[in-house]
Order: sequence, then C-alpha cells, then structure tokens
Amino acid sequence: MEPPRNSGPGPLDDVALVQRIADRRQDALNQLYDRYAAMILALATRILGDPVEAEDILQETMLQAWNQARHYDPRRSAPSTWLVLIARSRAIDRMRSRRVKQRTAVAAHAENPGAHTSPRGVEDVLFKERRERVRRELEGLPAEQRSVLEMAFFEGLTQSEIAGKTGIPLGTVKTRTLLAMKKLRVALRDEIRELL
Repeated sequence: MEPPRNSGPGPLDDVALVQRIADRRQDALNQLYDRYAAMILALATRILGDPVEAEDILQETMLQAWNQARHYDPRRSAPSTWLVLIARSRAIDRMRSRRVKQRTAVAAHAENPGAHTSPRGVEDVLFKERRERVRRELEGLPAEQRSVLEMAFFEGLTQSEIAGKTGIPLGTVKTRTLLAMKKLRVALRDEIRELL
C-alpha cells in the first residue's frame, strides 16, 4: 500500500503544495493562497497603486499557478519566488496596458478638443500644464538620478531592487534618489503648494 503524500502531522511544504495543485487538488491551492495572498497583494498594490487592481492581480496569479503548476520546477526557484515573479509580471503588464490606454485617451482628446471652456476644461488645462512642468523637471535631472526615480515609480522597484538590477551600490541609489527628490521639491514647490 502506498503511503499518503502528507504522512506527517504538520502542514505541507510549499513544493508539496504545488505538486498537489498540479494534481488538481483545490485544497492545496487554498493553502498556498492563504500563505502568500498578503505578500502578492502588497507587491501588486505597490506596483499599481490601486488596491482593486491589485486584488485582480492576486486572482490572476493564483489562476496561473493553478494552470501552470505541472510546469513548476523546484530546482529553478522556491514556490514563493515563482508566485512573486508571476504577480510582478502580471502587475507590470497591467501598468503598461494602463499607460497605453491613457496615451490613447490623451491623443484622442488632443485631436478632438472640447469647443467650450467649462470649469472642467479649465481644470484639464491646469492639469496638463502641471504634468508638462513635472515632465520638464524630470528631463532636467541628471540621467542617473532620473533613471532611479523612473525605476522606483514606473516599475515599482525598491531601492534594493534598483541596486540589484543596475549593479549600482545601494548607498549610491539612495543618494541619487534623495538628490533627485530634493531638486524636484525645490523646482516644483509652487505646484506642491497648490495641491496641498
């Protein structure tokens, strides 16, 4: 007689859970969800800045884990790393899709501007002016400072991740980020005051 897969009294380890998910065991997926949902949700929220979209990413990540568990290779990564990579990829895809939609909407609005000057139209003009000013100030930063800000804000990377990705020492990444933020704060103090 073959022994049960989980012969011990404790919970299954992550690799065993993924193997059971590959066998289409819903209870194993539920356990993996319970272990990693908070971490995945935090990552997706950090990248997207939207808790509702982050919940979508969590669901998509678990669905992909369910569908691709049989392809998981424990020699390549731990299950937690595998899930984080799935979630990060999906969140960045969502962010890029959002940017494409925004650019399309801006282009459509530019081609067909409203013919009236409602208060909303005035707000749109002010918003565009502010956005253009921020863009100019960002472009005026030294390339190495602008680069770390873009990776932090547009890719959702931490300073440690930026250091790992670029090979730049963590202290240098922190210094560049701090210098860039100080320059932007000084250059955009009027805009910041208007928003507060």
